[in-house]
Amino acid sequence: MAKSKAAAASSPSPPAEYTVVARRYRPQQFAELIGQEHVAQALVNALQSDRVAHAYLFTGARGVGKTSAARILAKALNCEKGPTPTPCGQCNSCQAIAEGQDVDVQEIDGASNNKVDDIRDLRQNVGFRPTRGRYKIYIIDEVHMLSAGAFNALLKTLEEPPPHVKFIFATTEVQKLPITILSRCQRFDFAHVGPKKIFEQLQSIVAREGLEADDEALRLIARRAAGSMRDSQSLLDQLLASGEGKLTAGRVHAVLGTAGDDRVLELAQAILAHDAQAGLNLLAVWIDRGLQVGELVDQLIEYWRALMLLKAGAGLEDSPVAPNVRETLKEEAAKTTLDALLAGLDVWATTKARMRGSSHAAVLLEMAVVRLSRLEELLSVGQLVQSLKEGVVPSSRPSINAVPGDPSKKNALTAPINGMENANHVFNGKEIASIDLTEESLTEVWQSVLAQLEEKSPFLYNHLRLANSPAIFGPNSLAIRFHSSYNHAYDACRAESSLQKLQDALKKLLGKPVVVRVDSVSGPNPETPKAPPPKPVVPAGDRKRALAGLPFFQKAAESLGAQIWHVEEGFNAETRNAELGTGTSEEMRSAEFGMGNEDSDD
Repeated sequence: MAKSKAAAASSPSPPAEYTVVARRYRPQQFAELIGQEHVAQALVNALQSDRVAHAYLFTGARGVGKTSAARILAKALNCEKGPTPTPCGQCNSCQAIAEGQDVDVQEIDGASNNKVDDIRDLRQNVGFRPTRGRYKIYIIDEVHMLSAGAFNALLKTLEEPPPHVKFIFATTEVQKLPITILSRCQRFDFAHVGPKKIFEQLQSIVAREGLEADDEALRLIARRAAGSMRDSQSLLDQLLASGEGKLTAGRVHAVLGTAGDDRVLELAQAILAHDAQAGLNLLAVWIDRGLQVGELVDQLIEYWRALMLLKAGAGLEDSPVAPNVRETLKEEAAKTTLDALLAGLDVWATTKARMRGSSHAAVLLEMAVVRLSRLEELLSVGQLVQSLKEGVVPSSRPSINAVPGDPSKKNALTAPINGMENANHVFNGKEIASIDLTEESLTEVWQSVLAQLEEKSPFLYNHLRLANSPAIFGPNSLAIRFHSSYNHAYDACRAESSLQKLQDALKKLLGKPVVVRVDSVSGPNPETPKAPPPKPVVPAGDRKRALAGLPFFQKAAESLGAQIWHVEEGFNAETRNAELGTGTSEEMRSAEFGMGNEDSDD
């Protein structure tokens, strides 16, 4: 007996239970609800004015504070010093609610208690008074998982509960709730938490834990959380346990299988430079090192979104992109067009969707890289429609004047123009590279540039065809003017990539750099031919009298007693068949006649 007692005394005690970061730093007051200030203020005002509803519905994404807000509201209602917007957190009721053990506050999982019998038990229990608190509070999480029968069983109780009962529902899919439930609750929508606020909270947690972490590492965690505070805290807990010492960005990338910002930047620059080979080589190296393909696509979506924001004139204050790459982002955004960036975002989003459930994620990513690398020039739907209306076909296919299968046969636009030979760049017996850009050489030089661009850049060529005649505004300086009606062509040609192509073509012809400026002019378009003057309008009475003299209508009047009712304005009374004495098909289409008296000349 003594030996057994000694053995029991010497046995090690069980280790203290570890509480994860997400639970230890769970909000306990309305003021601690980060990113949900609008909800917290509304609930505080309701408590202060004694206008607390009998049923609340909290909806939003996962990990944004719905259940935490429900517990804080329960503590505020049942606190010994309450109801109060600032529960003490020290009384028995507050501590029991925080631990999820209060007998008057029941937290129900809607996914596992979704049957009609479960709701019937709830309806029977609501009639009993609370044990020690003021209210009996039911918190139903994931309420959208209840069955249709369970919702129907809850309706009457939810609409007219006893005065000592409060309902708080939480859901991530509010669209699945019946309208009859929604109409009986006060709804509060919880927003995604911004990466900046998540980053600041992670900094506070690391400091309170007495640990160290790089700011860049915490920013990566905040970006990965995608607006969920709980996800960010769970991820921080995992990374802190993954190694000793200071938490660095390298450890975050190693654990998550993500690429560093410099790697993403390198791949994006290869794609924007239309270098598919370099992009594929980078992917091959990273995939061999264990890079998570899905995470890389998420990072590329963020990068393209930042380019889109910059190109559209917005700022990057709320963007998760690291500050050290923002200057490079501005340079890359200036080299492309907004339509190309939108198309790129669409490709990345489609690739991400296709990766779900696919066993060939790497192949899908490689396809996206090649597709975007070949995406050199894009037209929006509006530009395509305007081009078609203006008679310009934006296509890179060979011209209809070219002879299939015979590369020596060129169409009219690529043939030598007015004595200028494109192949040798000769103008009036001299090489173009040896002359200056003057008023005399401007026309031939411009036509040669267009011929060169038609083959290499058909979209830019079709836009430039809509421009007015170019003008020289200085030494080796060319101004291209578009009428304001061609705003799509103007926007496309003034893009930096288009200007660079045009300047390269001029430099290739003249052997010297040429400054190109694209302008938009208003007023009448001098290049547009004037419309023919309108034809004079003949009065209706004169048209009818002229029509009555035609043999066809004379015979109709004699045989059938027909009268003329209406004659179109464009009818020509002189157009008739004099030999046969009958009206032409045009006459029959242009007049209406029938039996009856002529009442008017209209």
